[in-house]
Amino acid sequence: MSATKKLRRQRGATVAEFALCVVVFLGVLFFILEAARALYLWNTLQEVTRRAAYAAAVSDFSNPGVMQQLRQSAIMRDGPGTLLLGAPVTDEHVQIDYLAVTRNADNTLSVTPIAGGSLPACPAQARVNCAANPYGGNCIRFVRARICAPNTQDCGAIAYQPIFPMTGIRFPLPQAETLARAESLGFEPGSTLCP
Repeated sequence: MSATKKLRRQRGATVAEFALCVVVFLGVLFFILEAARALYLWNTLQEVTRRAAYAAAVSDFSNPGVMQQLRQSAIMRDGPGTLLLGAPVTDEHVQIDYLAVTRNADNTLSVTPIAGGSLPACPAQARVNCAANPYGGNCIRFVRARICAPNTQDCGAIAYQPIFPMTGIRFPLPQAETLARAESLGFEPGSTLCP
């Protein structure tokens, strides 16, 4: 066998070995990048709910524009859109609930969500409601922020959307939730009651 034939055969083996190694290397690299992004989302979603809950505790809940801006700010944006490296999470996934502490018949306390129709008309009315009966069903005592699928009643889970679909990573995003004590709710001293 001549030296040229041996060299050609060795080049072919090198190319085949390189191709196999590159496929394995890229597969592992994509999997590591996807796992790092999943960990980033796990932590960032918790921060999004924390930002939303604490902002909602001091913001006017009766103003839809303020609430929309609050949701956008929670996902670290100035306008509508998705969370950076966090698709499919958008500002529409940030759900804010107002909670009351009610006294049950057996004298125990429970935290219950206030339905949209039962919310006070403005922050001044919320303060009046709480002064009249701190355990009433329309006294806002806590604010809860969660990451939920939009337009769902039961706060459905959101499916993780991989950047590299070939990695095969599929799981629901973690249920991120933060509970904050209601503070001013946008009330400013000297405000008049709602019209």
